[in-house]
Amino acid sequence: MRGMGNMQNMMKQMQKMQKKMAQAQEELGEKRLEGTAGGGMVTVVVTGHKEIVDVQIKQEVVDPDDVEMLQDLVLAATNDALKQADELTNSTMGQFTKGMNLPGMF
Repeated sequence: MRGMGNMQNMMKQMQKMQKKMAQAQEELGEKRLEGTAGGGMVTVVVTGHKEIVDVQIKQEVVDPDDVEMLQDLVLAATNDALKQADELTNSTMGQFTKGMNLPGMF
């Protein structure tokens, strides 16, 4: 019957880890990451959950004759912010999957 004790212990460890993962996930949502383009002309702020919470565009970059450039800057700043959010998520959540050989986990 020794195997049952090990199993219970393992389940407790998993529950502890799930709590920590949920907490880390929640904290990610509170983090703010800033992507910029055009030397700071366009700034996009996202949360760790990849929600865009702020977009700032400096007035001098707004050119009615060159809307495409502005669109490109917004796109670049957004992608920059999202890339940072991805990196933060990977480093934050990666600590939970390190050393665990679970099939189906990323």
